[in-house]
Amino acid sequence: MDTLKNSLYPGASDASVAMVLGYCRAAALDPMKKPVHIVPIWSKAANGMVDTIMPGIALYRIMAARTGEYAGKSEPEFGPDKTISLGGVQTRFPEWCRVTVRRLVNGQMCEFHAKEYWLENYATAKRDSEEPNAMWKKRAYGQLAKCAEAQALRMAFPEQTGGTNTDDEMQGKTFDLTPETPVVQIERPRHPDYVADYRGGLAQTSSVQGVMRARKAWARTVGEAETNGNPIPEDIQNQIAEMIDARQDELADRFAREEANHAHEDRIEVPA
Repeated sequence: MDTLKNSLYPGASDASVAMVLGYCRAAALDPMKKPVHIVPIWSKAANGMVDTIMPGIALYRIMAARTGEYAGKSEPEFGPDKTISLGGVQTRFPEWCRVTVRRLVNGQMCEFHAKEYWLENYATAKRDSEEPNAMWKKRAYGQLAKCAEAQALRMAFPEQTGGTNTDDEMQGKTFDLTPETPVVQIERPRHPDYVADYRGGLAQTSSVQGVMRARKAWARTVGEAETNGNPIPEDIQNQIAEMIDARQDELADRFAREEANHAHEDRIEVPA
């Protein structure tokens, strides 16, 4: 997880990276190839930014290729350039982009055309601003081409892509949920009360070797939880590690005192 946080998802929380790992595991994807992205999206229901896992255009291409029926795509075709003021900034962009994706259906070549408009797709620099963000200003053509390709891939491979949007399409967007709109919240499996379990288990452990076995078992538990995409909170990990250290020190001191007492008794001479 640290590798993903430090390289592919800098600044992301443990929970968000864990969602990435869970997504990739379920779809048999290599997380190091960054098939999905963590996109902060403003949620009116939550009244704040919500980290959301979104597929990238690369994932759509992977899913299409896995079918064995993907037959490539056309070069993006762009409409006329427009220059207008957005948020007080003069912005030049292509009005639209068209992309065609080809798929073999029952041995027949079929084409799926998608046409996307820049003004309907661009991401804003701020939630309450019309100014495009840096990426959409710098790559007005490239970003729109990815959105058009994503739409064409959804049309050609609906069973693979479903109704999800890519990160390029969702940047700067808002989850506009009314109170009547059902919100599905995915709750992660709850962890057992590790602190209580280890407190009781360590209290019954009467040897340093037993504490060392408990330490190894805890390391395995932490590793398995992270691998399963449901990491144990760091404060819990630290608390149990401190409990194990304290119990090991306590037993080591006790055995040292007992050894010292035995040695002292051995030196006492018994009167004749």
